[in-house]
Amino acid sequence: MRNRQATRLIFELSRPGRRAHRLPPSDVPQFELSDIYPPGALNAQPPALPEVAEPDVVRHFTNLSTLNMSVDTHFYPLGSCTMKYNPKRNENAAGLPGVVDLHPWQDDSTVQGMLELLFELQGYLAEIAGLPAVSLQPAAGAHGELTALMVAAAYFRDAGQAERTTVLVPDSAHGTNPASARMAGFRTVTIASRADGTVDLDQLKSRVDHTTAVFMITNPNTLGKFDAQMEQIAEVVHAAGGLIYLDGANMNAILGIARPGDFGADMMHFNPHKTFSGPHGGGGPGAGPICVRDFLEPYLPIPRIVRTATGYRLQENEPKSIGRVRSFLGNIGVLVRAYCYIRTYGGDGLPEVSRHAVLNANYLLARLRRHLPVPHGDRCMHEFVASAAQVKKARGITAMDIAKRLLDYGFHAPTVYFPLTVPEAMMIEPTETESRETLDAFVDAIEQILQEPAETLRAAPLSTVIRRPDEVRAARQPIVKWTPST
Repeated sequence: MRNRQATRLIFELSRPGRRAHRLPPSDVPQFELSDIYPPGALNAQPPALPEVAEPDVVRHFTNLSTLNMSVDTHFYPLGSCTMKYNPKRNENAAGLPGVVDLHPWQDDSTVQGMLELLFELQGYLAEIAGLPAVSLQPAAGAHGELTALMVAAAYFRDAGQAERTTVLVPDSAHGTNPASARMAGFRTVTIASRADGTVDLDQLKSRVDHTTAVFMITNPNTLGKFDAQMEQIAEVVHAAGGLIYLDGANMNAILGIARPGDFGADMMHFNPHKTFSGPHGGGGPGAGPICVRDFLEPYLPIPRIVRTATGYRLQENEPKSIGRVRSFLGNIGVLVRAYCYIRTYGGDGLPEVSRHAVLNANYLLARLRRHLPVPHGDRCMHEFVASAAQVKKARGITAMDIAKRLLDYGFHAPTVYFPLTVPEAMMIEPTETESRETLDAFVDAIEQILQEPAETLRAAPLSTVIRRPDEVRAARQPIVKWTPST
C-alpha cells in the first residue's frame, strides 16, 4: 500500500520560507506593470505558489509519474487508438538542438535542413498512401479529416457542384468522421454494416446520388476487418461523381502491403502517433498529415513546401488553396519522429511492422475467444472486438467491470463500448511491439478476472490511488483544480 507521504500533494507540503532555488536579482529595468496592463487585469496579490524544498519537488513529480499508466510502463491494448511503443532514438532525434531551436519565422534560407526533411517525409507518405499530393499542416487525425473535407468542398465549389452536400459514413466509423463532416458544412447519412461487419453495398448503392460528395470509410475498419468490397465501393461512389475518403487510423495493419490510393481512396489522413511512433494522449501534441489525388492538390492548405533549383521554400501563392488550417507547418516534433521511424524501417521493414501487428492480434484473438466471444469471425487484421454481453447476462459483469479490474493486474484496459455495433464491446489491439509472454499474461489475467466474484469486479479497481469515479458526473461536472481538504 502506497504510504500517505508518497501521495501528498505539493501544496500540502508547503511551508513558509522554504525554497528549492533562489533566482539572482533581475537585471531587467524595472517598470510598473500598471503602466502597460489595463486596470483590472492584474491580481491584487501574487499567486499562492507552494513553498517547498527541492527534494519535495522532485519526489512530488516522480511519485505522480508512478501513478500513471503508459506504454513505457504497461501493456496498453487500446483498440483503434494504437498505443504502440515509441522508440527512444526517435525521441532523441526530435529533441536535437537543430530541431527544437528553430523558429517558425526564420527565413527559408536558414531552415533548409528542416524543409528538406519535411519535403522528404511528404514523399514517403505519398508513396505509402499511393496518393501524390501531401499537406503536413493538420494537427491531429480529426483535424486531418476536417482539412481533407474542406479540400473536397473547395473542389466541388470550384467545379460548380454546389449540390454535393452529403457525406456517407458507415455505422462502424470513428465518431470523429460525422463530426468532421458537419464542421466542414456537410450533412451526414449513415450506411449500415452487414452481419460480417463490412459495408452493406446494396444500401450504399441506394443512398448514393447527385448530392453525394464523399464516402468516408476506415479500412481495415474498427472491427478489425478488411473490407474486400473496396473496389466495388469506389466504383459506386466514383460513378456518381463522389470522392472516397479513407480514415487512416488503422494503417498499422497494411503498411507497405496495400496502398489506399490503389484500392480507390482519393483522400486520406495519417495518424503519425499511431502508425509511425510519437507521443499519444494527454491532448497532444499531434499531427494528421493528409494525402490526396493530384486533381485535389490545388486546394491543399498553404504554405506548401516546394523544391526549386536553389533549394526549398514555403510557397504561399496558391489561389485555389483553402488557406491556412494551422499556424505555421504543424507540430514539427511529431513529424520528425515519423520521419525517423520510416527511415529506420525502410521499404522492407514497414510491411514487417504490419505483419507482426496482424500476427499478434490474431494470436490474442485465438486465445481470448475461449473466454469472451468475438462476434465478427475467427480472423482479424490489427485489432478485434470481443463482447462481454454473455458474461453480463449470466453474471451481471460488464465490459467496464472487466476493464477496471485489469488495472489491478497491471494492464491498461482495452477500448470499451466502441464500436456501438457490438454490445458490451471490448476493442483490443496489441500492436507489433508486444511479446508473446505479454500477450499470454494479458489473457491469463482476463481468465482469472472472469472467475472472480462479481462484487469484486464491480468495486474494481481496488489497488489504484483513485478508485472508480462516477463517470457521468465526472464528464458533466469535471474537477479541474486542487482544493485543500477540510
